[in-house]
Amino acid sequence: MRRPILLAALLLLPAACTTHPGDDAADEPSGDHWQPRPGVAWQWQLSGRLDTSVDVPVYDIDGFDQSKSTVAALHREDRKVICYLSTGAWEDWRPDAKKFPESVLGRGNGWEGERWLDIRRTDVLEPLMAARLDMCRDKGFDAVEPDNMDGYRNRTGFPLKASDQLRYNRLIAKLAHDRGLAVGLKNDLDQIPQLVGDFDFAVNEQCAQYGECADLKPFIAAGKAVFHVEYELPTRRFCPDSRSLKLSSMLKKYELGVWRRAC
Repeated sequence: MRRPILLAALLLLPAACTTHPGDDAADEPSGDHWQPRPGVAWQWQLSGRLDTSVDVPVYDIDGFDQSKSTVAALHREDRKVICYLSTGAWEDWRPDAKKFPESVLGRGNGWEGERWLDIRRTDVLEPLMAARLDMCRDKGFDAVEPDNMDGYRNRTGFPLKASDQLRYNRLIAKLAHDRGLAVGLKNDLDQIPQLVGDFDFAVNEQCAQYGECADLKPFIAAGKAVFHVEYELPTRRFCPDSRSLKLSSMLKKYELGVWRRAC
């Protein structure tokens, strides 16, 4: 989940654009699915018309909004493609939104039209998430980025426990792997030690701003990429540490459009 928008004016600060190492690190197989290695460069675009001209080996794009032909076009350019999905929160504009019963919908998560899900209700959520992951597979995606995977640390409207989150996150990872998809752990820093073995990479927002990037070291130590963005810090504030930690880091704007400044 993207953090609530604060100090948005800082997004206008200038930032130097540098070359990111690891462009040849996108094609690391792990069993029957892809596993990106530390340092691989990426683009994350969830809004606006997709720009496929960014010269990076990994794209992370919206699973619902983008088509099978778009994924195929990226593959023709030798890119790996990650399918963005929200697995821990309901979004009222998605085509399957009406399939979620009111009983599993909790508080808003800070973004318009989104509400936390009761992840304890796997009897309801598993078939819905399986269908979404079928969509990612059928469109040809290589991996999935499941968002809102740390509900137990938030005011969801449900008495979620850490054990509930671990169970649900592992379920999502298994559903992805069963379909030949790699899967990333989104944020959920406190549970990295327990989950690093279940996930193929990590996706993190603002670990530099909040002094949390060292928490991602288990993924790097395991040879797994950490795809990282900052929104409110200029690149000079976080890129030196990102390079040292081998994070795949860039500066983005909150709307996650085309614009990027990579380390």
